[in-house]
Amino acid sequence: MDVKKKKNVFIDGAISPNFIAESISKHSSKKDIGAHQLFLGQVRNDSINNQEVVAIEYTCYPEMAEEKLYEIREACFAQFPITCMHIYHSLGKVNAGEICLFVFTSSAHRQAATEACSYLVERIKKEVPIWGKEIFDNNSSVWKENK
Repeated sequence: MDVKKKKNVFIDGAISPNFIAESISKHSSKKDIGAHQLFLGQVRNDSINNQEVVAIEYTCYPEMAEEKLYEIREACFAQFPITCMHIYHSLGKVNAGEICLFVFTSSAHRQAATEACSYLVERIKKEVPIWGKEIFDNNSSVWKENK
């Protein structure tokens, strides 16, 4: 197996629809790909104790998070016959309704792309040290549990 190079996965603020579209369009030249699977995590405006979440501010220890993401990425390539994968996560403030996590897998066949994408999202949410602070409509905030 070829060892994949480490990539910068963090984006300041929300992940734009244009960024997502450009990421997808860059794969049209790869003729061995038959399937793409995407996961887009979006900030919800949950109501907690009669307060509405208007944004989440994400933070992490970049070196620790990047090392864990690299480990997860390598394990995914070893487990699934995928052609490529991309992981992007927001840092900083992301408003309700905006995208904060973008996972994109590609393979020759749909089952591998689908299973790899699901595997990545579950491991990212459980293992990567990224934290979110929920910001409420009254300007108070509370740290969000990663789930």
